[in-house]
Amino acid sequence: MAIQRLTHVGICVRDLERSLRFYRDGLGFTPLSDLRVAGEPTSTLLQLPEVDLHAFYLERDGTRIELLHYAVPGVVGPSEPRAMNQLGITHLSFRVADLSEVLERLEAAGARTLDRSRIDLPAFEAAAVFVADPDGTLIELVQAPGDPAVPPGAG
Repeated sequence: MAIQRLTHVGICVRDLERSLRFYRDGLGFTPLSDLRVAGEPTSTLLQLPEVDLHAFYLERDGTRIELLHYAVPGVVGPSEPRAMNQLGITHLSFRVADLSEVLERLEAAGARTLDRSRIDLPAFEAAAVFVADPDGTLIELVQAPGDPAVPPGAG
């Protein structure tokens, strides 16, 4: 197959410093590098006129994200969480050892907990809840026993 690997997932952000605090300090991503580009050929690639972009790369558990801050032309769209049945990427998900501790840390880093999404499953020693990052990107937090490398429901 000609595709070699997934390189990153891009997340558009309104305030780069605020989002860095959330993803670095709150979720434990490690900063890797940043890139500043303006004009061509980036404007053609991104299909945005006169682009002025600051991209910041972070990594955790082998997954790389790219925080995209557009000084020009700015950002568009609401900062409200997307509906889970809206087309496109819906959320990022993380296994956590202590849901309460992680929620406290993420809220301090700018997350908004979506309390109505919380489920507690005492019979399974599990719980889950969604939070929204400072720009409304949904983050699922799952506390469950067992090997965190094994997806839920997998044998």
